[in-house]
Amino acid sequence: MKSAKSYIQEHKDRFIQELIDLLKIPSISADSAYKDDVIKTAQAIKNSLENAGCDVVEICETPGYPIVYGEKMIDPNLPTVLVYGHYDVQPPDPLDLWDSPPFEPVIKATELHPDGAIFARGSCDDKGQMYMHVKAMEYMTQTDQLPCNVKFMIEGEEEVGSESLGWFVERNQQKLANDIILISDTGMIANDVPSITTGLRGLSYVEVEVTGPNRDLHSGLYGGAVANPINILTKMIASLHDENNHITIPGFYDKVEELSQSERDAMAEAPFSLEAYQNALNIESVYGEAGYTTNERNSIRPTLDVNGIWGGYTGEGAKTVIASKAYAKISMRLVPNQEWTEITELFQNHFESIAPAGVEVKVTPHHGGQAYVTPIDTIGYQAASKAYESTFGKTPIPQRSGGSIPIVALFEKELGSKTILMGFGLDSDAIHSPNEHYGIWNYLKGIETIPQFYHHFVELSRES
Repeated sequence: MKSAKSYIQEHKDRFIQELIDLLKIPSISADSAYKDDVIKTAQAIKNSLENAGCDVVEICETPGYPIVYGEKMIDPNLPTVLVYGHYDVQPPDPLDLWDSPPFEPVIKATELHPDGAIFARGSCDDKGQMYMHVKAMEYMTQTDQLPCNVKFMIEGEEEVGSESLGWFVERNQQKLANDIILISDTGMIANDVPSITTGLRGLSYVEVEVTGPNRDLHSGLYGGAVANPINILTKMIASLHDENNHITIPGFYDKVEELSQSERDAMAEAPFSLEAYQNALNIESVYGEAGYTTNERNSIRPTLDVNGIWGGYTGEGAKTVIASKAYAKISMRLVPNQEWTEITELFQNHFESIAPAGVEVKVTPHHGGQAYVTPIDTIGYQAASKAYESTFGKTPIPQRSGGSIPIVALFEKELGSKTILMGFGLDSDAIHSPNEHYGIWNYLKGIETIPQFYHHFVELSRES
């Protein structure tokens, strides 16, 4: 019986090249100019699932981009694992900050990835991590070691809110019926410190528009006499935090889950170097809500951040103008018990209420989702823990993440299934940023570890 490690070593070069080929396709779901490339990527995923051994593979149309569905059902009496991933990627902007073109993958060694990392948009989020599951499937089918049923649901709108996924799940509950959902779209503490993500923050994402005069005005003739939307917008945004970096929206914290001191103490046991954290980001000091540590601020506390702001003249040289309009995009990361639609409404009401006379404010909600916490006493978590133990040689640490995967809460609501988050990326992999990359070691280690999850999940299911 061939081990996963030996199979991976035998096919290593092909596994890497297949991922590189996938990363070359600019599947940017946020930009309609790349529609054909998104569709092309879906077809590539379909072909890969067929080659990996799925008996049924379909490109399922939705109101938006298609969902690639695949399955291999070997025995209805055995457990079924549903693998979720996404094939769309974030826009690569700003392009001038990339050391190499974002859709021309290159492999370079780094301090944390001495065996090399693939630099390309989507390498870690999520093409590289999603493709680990496809190759793990190939290994299990090619060596007759698939111990249970498996289904794949790979979508193309995760980076823009997964709107069509909810539509698809609601209409295909029987098709997607499963015993556990497996996702690799998160990370771990370090290559020598494996961890399993047990919590995700929710999200509310909005766009705001401030309108002043009915046209752009000469800043000399009108400056100081009419409201400047850019000035007003920046003051309004600044007022959303107080001197302790506490969010000032009335009612924002009403339902925030407060962790006990014992839970916070347990979190603090995870390895963390503040100095290394600051050095990695080239900052002199951390910044955030008073009374909480860095790891608490980015995981168990809600946040509000401006993701983009614009207005007026931003081209080369000078243009003395008071803009008619100013805009900003704002994201709020939420914690358990915060309902994202309620938070969006609270934000909208507050932001409109603080607008001074002389301007009009428009708030446009974009998308959002609920926070999620998975218990560590389930057989799904135990199977994942045993999988990491078998390939890393140590027990993984449960860890809450600051990121959001809104569809995880949707899955539990619609399919009644728990989700296990087995991520293999590192915080330093620059997801959503220029020079995103994913370690070759991490990619191959994921392919080696995932089959162990299947084995232990089936074994523990029999015992339960």
